[in-house]
Amino acid sequence: MIEQKLKEIHEFCIKHADPEIVKKYARYFKNGYDGYGIDSKVFEKQRDLWIKAWKNEMTLDEYLDLGDTLMRTGKLEEKSFAIAFVASERLQYTSATFDRIGKWFKMGISNWATTDVLCMLVLPSFLIDNVITFEKLKAWTTSDSEWQRRAVPVTMVELLKVALEPKMALPVIEPLMLDKSEYVQKGIGTLLRGLWKKWPSEIEKFLLTWKDQCGRLIIQYATEKMDKEYRKKFRAIKKEKVKCNG
Repeated sequence: MIEQKLKEIHEFCIKHADPEIVKKYARYFKNGYDGYGIDSKVFEKQRDLWIKAWKNEMTLDEYLDLGDTLMRTGKLEEKSFAIAFVASERLQYTSATFDRIGKWFKMGISNWATTDVLCMLVLPSFLIDNVITFEKLKAWTTSDSEWQRRAVPVTMVELLKVALEPKMALPVIEPLMLDKSEYVQKGIGTLLRGLWKKWPSEIEKFLLTWKDQCGRLIIQYATEKMDKEYRKKFRAIKKEKVKCNG
């Protein structure tokens, strides 16, 4: 059954590939755009058709098996299909499901786009539905994959739409505050900006604590909505070079 689904997905992607769309989006990917260039409306229509048609054929475990293969061998759209299929089985999620999905980063999640689709459609549900704790998500902060580390703050950005307080979020991202990855920094900054809108004093205190150590993109993104003059207080203090005599 899995082999047939893989064949069907692959044939659909080849049939609807558009080099012009690939060319259009390639500039957003530093390491190249590894996709077919499928029109978003065409993609979404087929995604929904498959989810409906396969509802009584596929289980969550089978979708995860399908996802394993697509993450290893598929292009961007095929990986997005895998994520959407797993999202359709939300009610079946367990802690083991979260661990299984975490392995996808080593298998083939290699850009911000696939990471963010996973963060939007799948990962927040584990926390919203109390399937896992924030501590389990925090464990990803030590991953060798910058994309898995990025998934930590970006997942919580989605939780801002529901209910996320600084006391829940800040301890989770603290281990990432010195991360060198620009994509991790942007994710953290975006999260802090969202938290700042509702809890300005708590977030400003946090930023003042870290501003002289953390990456500049964290501060840049976090303070983006502040008054131009006001955000100057969050600039890092430039350390003077110590002169040695003798």
